[in-house]
Amino acid sequence: MAEINTFGTLRMKEQMKVKTPYPKNYKEKTMATKKTTNYFTELDQVDVTKHIEKKGKFSYLSWAYAVRELKKRHPNATWTVHEYGEEGVPFISTVCGFFVKVTVIVNDVAMTQVHPILDHQNKPIQAPNSFQINTSIQRCLAKAIALHGLGIHLYAGEDLPPSPPLDDGQAKELISLLEGNDKEGLVDSVKHQISIGQINKGNFHKAMEHYTNT
Repeated sequence: MAEINTFGTLRMKEQMKVKTPYPKNYKEKTMATKKTTNYFTELDQVDVTKHIEKKGKFSYLSWAYAVRELKKRHPNATWTVHEYGEEGVPFISTVCGFFVKVTVIVNDVAMTQVHPILDHQNKPIQAPNSFQINTSIQRCLAKAIALHGLGIHLYAGEDLPPSPPLDDGQAKELISLLEGNDKEGLVDSVKHQISIGQINKGNFHKAMEHYTNT
């Protein structure tokens, strides 16, 4: 039933009850799920130390390992190597040098990384060949995956001046943290990273946080 109010509009005396197709606790369940499915945190906690490749004085995460670990956890993840020009070449030449670009999509989130084509000393290559271009694409892919969390701690501080090595107290604190970890070779791997300065005073607290959650 309806009646006309003072303003001449109709007002329903009884409101229709609409049944919702969702259970009463749907909202609470959805919110709880969102809080416990942060894919970045999940990938950031993956231990990648045993798959670091050493070239010269620089360390890299194996692109094959990064792809495998990503697809194991997120099989629907995809990536694109960007192409340029009418020929669709996978690199671009600029006045600053040659670059490649890769976009990785995880959980509908796209992260793009641009990477210069460098030699084994991380210096720009003036006229790169196909092998060097392909190598840079692989490194770019690993970094694009890192933007989603997998191995991102390896790149912490790479754009900053070198940090001093850990002192004896910090090194002992970090190693002590790992002694109860049963992952094969982890302690030796971290000791190696400390010895070459990959884990240093600049990223010590990040390393402690990472291995606490590993």
